[in-house]
Amino acid sequence: MLRWLTSPFVALVALAVPLTLVLGACAITGKTPLPAIASNMPLAWDERVPSDAAAVAPDWWRSFNSEELPALIAAALDANPDLVIAAERVRQAEAQVRIAGASLFPQLSFGAGTARRATRPDGGGWSSSDGSSATFSASYEIDLWGRNAAGVSAAESALRASRFDLETVRLTLVTGVASAYFQILSLRGRLVIARENILIADRVFAVVDARVRHGAASALDHARQQAALLAQRAAIPPLELQERQTLFALALLLGRAPEGFNTGLNAAGLNAAHLNENFSAADSTGAVKLTGLTVPRVAPGLPADLLTRRPDLASAEAQLSAANANVAAARAALLPGIQLTGSAGLASTVLLNFLNAPSATWALGAALVQTIFDGGRLRGQVEVAVSRERGLVENYRKSILAALADVESALAANSRTADQELLQEQILVQARRALRLAEIRYREGVDDLLTVLDAQRTLFQTEDQLAQIRLSRLQASLGLFKALGGGWVMAEPSR
Repeated sequence: MLRWLTSPFVALVALAVPLTLVLGACAITGKTPLPAIASNMPLAWDERVPSDAAAVAPDWWRSFNSEELPALIAAALDANPDLVIAAERVRQAEAQVRIAGASLFPQLSFGAGTARRATRPDGGGWSSSDGSSATFSASYEIDLWGRNAAGVSAAESALRASRFDLETVRLTLVTGVASAYFQILSLRGRLVIARENILIADRVFAVVDARVRHGAASALDHARQQAALLAQRAAIPPLELQERQTLFALALLLGRAPEGFNTGLNAAGLNAAHLNENFSAADSTGAVKLTGLTVPRVAPGLPADLLTRRPDLASAEAQLSAANANVAAARAALLPGIQLTGSAGLASTVLLNFLNAPSATWALGAALVQTIFDGGRLRGQVEVAVSRERGLVENYRKSILAALADVESALAANSRTADQELLQEQILVQARRALRLAEIRYREGVDDLLTVLDAQRTLFQTEDQLAQIRLSRLQASLGLFKALGGGWVMAEPSR
């Protein structure tokens, strides 16, 4: 017993234990490098913020005061394929954490077997022998330099990044559904405007036709107004095509086939009558119009808040943390490692029987391993890991700059489109007045048809532009919600 206690194995273990305690705490890890912009964010936004603006709520889409939009978003969150794929990536990352964590524990294995062997020497007879064995073995690598711990840290950071990516997909999906819904309402509103303009053109055509029949106007006026009427009718099919294509895109976001999307009980929980009332004929009946939606006033908070309110920025930082841990693991691989092994077993000369005078064996071992020459493979891996880390530092910086630009652009779009809509409404009032006066003057023979045609064209363009500006204003509000992270807040800082 004394001889075993003074063996080289125990001496090596006795040396490894204090080394583990001293050096294991000094694992080759470093603080995650962050770009300068992350700690030196601007103090305020350049664009003006409305004084009555409200903070972004987690269910911010309800602030548009639409009954259909929350149901559509709920359906998309329940069945969208991209969201399911992102959730599966989170599950894969969770499994990778468990895989990486297994390296911190001993590996235990058990094996048992039995065999009968027969031999026959040259010119002799057959002889046979039986044997059974059972072996229990264990191995453990002392994480002397923190390589395994760094691998676990990298896996955990990758898991956080995948969770943040899931939130990014969710935010993108919600804003995509809202944008498609607003586009459908806008296109159907523009179709209503186009059909109303056809009625106006047809009314003017009746006046021209009457004047031509009474000899008060020429056939040229008749042809000009008929061309204007046909041109207005030709504007209908492209709008109908855009409306159908946008509806199909919305169906895809909801995880639905486009066929029959407007009929029957759909994924949003809207029955056929309700859906057709609000989607197919909403603008003609006045049930749902783009002008009936509320444009929320959003308070952006401070620029520094973006670091914890945008999931894409949180993901970029988590990826950087994972890269930093990978650098530590690559550097630790250059240093020696200690492997401890042990085994114990029984052997018998009888098949499937360990009760007949079995022999017992056990073994303990320790190995110190150091790579002497590998052609520069390990150092190359360090260089790759360091380069990836530097690249991710720049990617994080780029993401922060892009996020700041997103918010500034969205704030500018919100204020400018509001001003533009107000001016366009004033233009529309004057365009309607101009057409009414032009028709009166044409009936009385004061002005020619060209004046009426110009007034018609101005009115039609003004109404269509106003519908598009209203859509731009709603989409600018969506862009601001998305740029601010959609009410998401990081539960725990990643550093």
